[in-house]
Amino acid sequence: MIDPFGRRISYLRVSVTDRCDLRCVYCMAEDMTFLPKREVLTLEELDRLCGAFIGLGVEKIRLTGGEPLVRKNVIALFRSLGARIGAGGLKELTVTTNGTQLTHLAGDLHAAGVRRINVSLDTLDPAAFKAVTRWGDIGRTLDGIFAAKAAGLAIKINAVALKGVNEGEYDRMLAWCGEHGFDLCLIETMPMGEIGGDRTDQYLPLSLVRSRLREHWTLQETDYRTGGPARYYTVKETGRRIGFITPMTHNFCESCNRVRLTCTGTLYMCLGQDDAADFRALLRDPSVDDAALQDAIRAAIARKPKGHDFIIDRRHNRPSVGRHMSVTGG
Repeated sequence: MIDPFGRRISYLRVSVTDRCDLRCVYCMAEDMTFLPKREVLTLEELDRLCGAFIGLGVEKIRLTGGEPLVRKNVIALFRSLGARIGAGGLKELTVTTNGTQLTHLAGDLHAAGVRRINVSLDTLDPAAFKAVTRWGDIGRTLDGIFAAKAAGLAIKINAVALKGVNEGEYDRMLAWCGEHGFDLCLIETMPMGEIGGDRTDQYLPLSLVRSRLREHWTLQETDYRTGGPARYYTVKETGRRIGFITPMTHNFCESCNRVRLTCTGTLYMCLGQDDAADFRALLRDPSVDDAALQDAIRAAIARKPKGHDFIIDRRHNRPSVGRHMSVTGG
């Protein structure tokens, strides 16, 4: 699939649920209203739609949420998609998780074909973790991370850079990741959804973070890529990598190869735009076969915009898009 700007679309991010067992301050409001079950695609519907994308050339699928691992029987979807890994199908099946469910699901993920996961962990300080997640227990997430490592999964730690919250921790996190063999990826907060606070109070440009890290670490240029928007450096002192996702300070849209599917069957061609295509009605129409489904996907890709319009400053402290990050799945 080629979009109007010549970019090959090979990466599909799929939100399997809008629900989460945490309430991170940059992602959700504390008192969220979640979707009724009838509006959410069944696992079988998600599998069929993913299969249609794979047939059109998608090579990487990442399952997200909300928190994907809180969805009942979600491992069945991992198994079905994992069976499509191989020649002419998927090259990689991955997941982004907050880690709370990994102590009992890490082995199942590996058995299903997952080899690499992203775990959201914004701080190593228990009190700060509880404040960021509003009620999380860092011990549960750390136990999950080490269960995943024991199961043979490669781990990348995702941390959202939050001014005044975790900006003093990045040296510590880089050292901790190096000690345990994890990569680290820092992410700028994005203006999505009402969160009950002022985003200008959260926003920390990663250009500043990177310059601070270079006072203590040697960050070496690398051409390493995972298919996502992160730009990576090798940390000479640890041998691990650090990535920076910078939608605000450096728009990465020119190389965008991905689209995002919500748990309701809505496809967003861009994270930072509201234009979308609805596949739920097609999936639930018995007269629509897989060929028609693929035609609808092609038509949606033909509307993919050049880029997003994210802005955060004192004049633009409202969300650029109304939906929460948890709806689109990052």
